[in-house]
Amino acid sequence: MIVILAEKPDQARKLASPFPHTKGNGFLSIQSCKEFPNGATVTWAIGHLVELKEPEEYRPEWKKWDLATLPIIPGQFEYKVSKDKAKQFQTVKKLLKEADEIIIATDPAREGENIARLLILMAGCSKKRIKRFWTSSLTENAIRKGFAELKDGKETIHLFHEAQARQIADWLVGMNASRLYTLLLQQKGIRDVFSVGRVQTPVLKLIYDRQKEIEQFRPEPFYELEGQFTVKNGTYRGKLNKRFSSLDELYETVRPDITKEQQTYQAVIKSVRISEKRTPAPKLHSLSTLQSKLNRTKKFSPTKVLELVQSLYEKGYVSYPRTDSQYITEEEYTYLQKYVNQYQQCLDIHVPIRSLQPSKRYVNPEKVSDHYAIIPTEKVPDTKAFETFSSDEKEVYYEILKSTLAMFMTDYVYDETVIITSVGKQEFVTKGRTEKEMGWKALYQNEKDEESEGEQVAILPEVKEEESAKADISVKQGMTQPPKPYTQGQLITLMKTAGKYVEDQEMKEALNQVEGLGTEATRAAIIDTLIQRRLIEVKKNQVFVTKKGEILCEAVKGTILSKPEMTAKWELFLQEIGKGNRSKEVFIEQAKKLCYALIQQASQDVERIDAKQALEEIKKENTIAPCPRCQKGYIVDRKTFYGCTEYANGCKQTFPKSILGKNITKTHVKQLCEKGKTNKIKGFKGKKSFDAYLTLQKGEIQFTFQ
Repeated sequence: MIVILAEKPDQARKLASPFPHTKGNGFLSIQSCKEFPNGATVTWAIGHLVELKEPEEYRPEWKKWDLATLPIIPGQFEYKVSKDKAKQFQTVKKLLKEADEIIIATDPAREGENIARLLILMAGCSKKRIKRFWTSSLTENAIRKGFAELKDGKETIHLFHEAQARQIADWLVGMNASRLYTLLLQQKGIRDVFSVGRVQTPVLKLIYDRQKEIEQFRPEPFYELEGQFTVKNGTYRGKLNKRFSSLDELYETVRPDITKEQQTYQAVIKSVRISEKRTPAPKLHSLSTLQSKLNRTKKFSPTKVLELVQSLYEKGYVSYPRTDSQYITEEEYTYLQKYVNQYQQCLDIHVPIRSLQPSKRYVNPEKVSDHYAIIPTEKVPDTKAFETFSSDEKEVYYEILKSTLAMFMTDYVYDETVIITSVGKQEFVTKGRTEKEMGWKALYQNEKDEESEGEQVAILPEVKEEESAKADISVKQGMTQPPKPYTQGQLITLMKTAGKYVEDQEMKEALNQVEGLGTEATRAAIIDTLIQRRLIEVKKNQVFVTKKGEILCEAVKGTILSKPEMTAKWELFLQEIGKGNRSKEVFIEQAKKLCYALIQQASQDVERIDAKQALEEIKKENTIAPCPRCQKGYIVDRKTFYGCTEYANGCKQTFPKSILGKNITKTHVKQLCEKGKTNKIKGFKGKKSFDAYLTLQKGEIQFTFQ
């Protein structure tokens, strides 16, 4: 009996769909067919069915958070079945026990390997014959091909060792460091729980550093000299390519050609240079570039993008999403070329195709390891299929289609004109652009490039060298601007390019080699974790560190936990484990040593925190409104509900975080406390969906409809 182990129910249905099959309770039965003469059974995990045990499951005394029990290091790490998934585990275990051969068909990556191998381990079936199904696409052809070209399970076992090493080391650091810093900060009166991790904490520190840079920025005035030039065929503007810190400096530099007293001057066109510029289409999308692009253009969060593209992958319309590659091989290029016309029909756009010959900018097998770039599959949705897409799924699919079609199109071509106009010895520069061929940009006509946002393209009159001009000179005054807070999309890019923030050349190269902090699969989750732990908050797509996050950053400042270097070292080591070149046991021992080192250092680090000021800032940040019931305390966020700070003294005023399927926000609570009524809230889910106002009457929330 062959048992095929998928990661999720949807994936299992997709794997069984090319073959005749029937549905069972927790599995699908494939009937006898060419690929499976004796049939097969497809069953599934529900994500992580198996997880590491909690500290108290090793020793009861580890349940209580106590500095005396740190570090928490089990003699041997053990796994357990998630309580809420026990029923499906029993189904999987029974089938695996009956199997003669197991085919692992979870996501083709480190964590997919981990999910499957832990299930097999917990079922006691590790010694059975294991094969590996490995494909970046879930179309019918790709599935058939994948089952025809199964790998031996020994080829991917090292990915399991890599995932185990990562999982255990992160457990050690997260469990010990979180308890350590929480307890030390509580000793100083800051009663909160602080989540610390080897990836999330360096990311938090990078956001904090940008925030400090903005706070400490002091705007300074600057002066620029501009000219409006009048020639026979019209007018144009130009400016001196230099900024000055004062008017005195400006005039001292440009005198005697330009003086304060005189405003209009004779000028001459010194040179006119016209050069053709060509911009090729952007590279194909990796997950990070897709997340960054859709956050910038559609304000989708990175997590939302991952969920949407994963859904499209499971439906068979796009290739594997958790990829860091922006390249494909000739094999993918061949089928993409075949379906170019259908892809254009999906977009309802018909654009000229440059060439059907592959370019190394996109097609490069040497830069494709396990997975290629995110591209559409040969399964092209028809009108009926498109009706099953959500509007957001359509946006994601369109972006993937556009990036793929752009690869076949001509370059964006324009003439760049640079005019140098002289007033005495002072040279004013004017730049303009004349578009000649839109090429791939025809796909993005309603969209601004990231590089050209804010750029205004000048329309210039026809001019000749040595032509005379009249110059009206003016001084433009401005103020230097601070850097902007990161957006969620920029955070993804920041994590990927974290190497540029490291001074040590060896570590910089290491970070570049592992492509920064986190992996394509985990970066969105890291941002979510920081939000859920109230270490950062997102306002209008910009990311800010909370007061709680600032306290943690100050506490870990200078430690290895605050720096990207540790993750670089770890990821390099993990990659070597995945290749079979290094030992997971050595890696875990290093993580244990780090836990001991942190305990020795942390007390000194936390001592420098100004607890009184920190407490005031947290209180101020958490306060939503004065309590309408006792009128002494303040309503604050208590994680699962909103409640009064005078609760211990008898005030029982609370507000829920959701009512009939609608989230109750801090703004709603503030309105109830201060005005007694919210604005209209749409979409409460009763027997029918309805809209209503919330009002506060004698401390209780009521619905009103006018």
